[in-house]
Amino acid sequence: MRSESTFNIQSNNSTPLIRSLEFLWQEGATALEEADKEVLEILELYRRIYEEYLAVPVLKGTKSEGEKFASAVYTTCVEAFVPNTGRGVTRAAAHCLGQNYAEMFEITYENEKGETAMVWQNCWSYSTRAIGVMVMVHGDAKGLVLPPKVASIQAIVIPRPSKDADAQAIFDACSKAVEELS
Repeated sequence: MRSESTFNIQSNNSTPLIRSLEFLWQEGATALEEADKEVLEILELYRRIYEEYLAVPVLKGTKSEGEKFASAVYTTCVEAFVPNTGRGVTRAAAHCLGQNYAEMFEITYENEKGETAMVWQNCWSYSTRAIGVMVMVHGDAKGLVLPPKVASIQAIVIPRPSKDADAQAIFDACSKAVEELS
């Protein structure tokens, strides 16, 4: 597994944390005797991250032949709906690469029968764009409410007395608000 900073040359319409020129990318890859089970396990992990931690509902699915990763046998993904744009966004993907690379680069293993066989490969990816989706789902022009598993502190009380105000009364009111919220 590796993490890398990726430069996106396709981006001509920049949106912070969603469609930006640079983002942090986490990618994993495996070579196995059988690949389908792991692809679905990784997809389920991505669903759990989005729904259980980021509080963003997603749908798991398989991309069409035209949308799949170029060298994959098939591509699975989680898709999120962003209410303020009315659009869906693909947020994490797991690809079954089949034996394409194994055949090309002669990547083999010895199976239980002692025979040489080609490995099956997978790769999957997740990026900082997940933060962008969370912000788009839970934020608007009035602010952002972060899910509890992302931010344990949900409110910050900041006293801002003006010059002519009773500063102590404002501080006392803020302290009372903090007590009631705690």
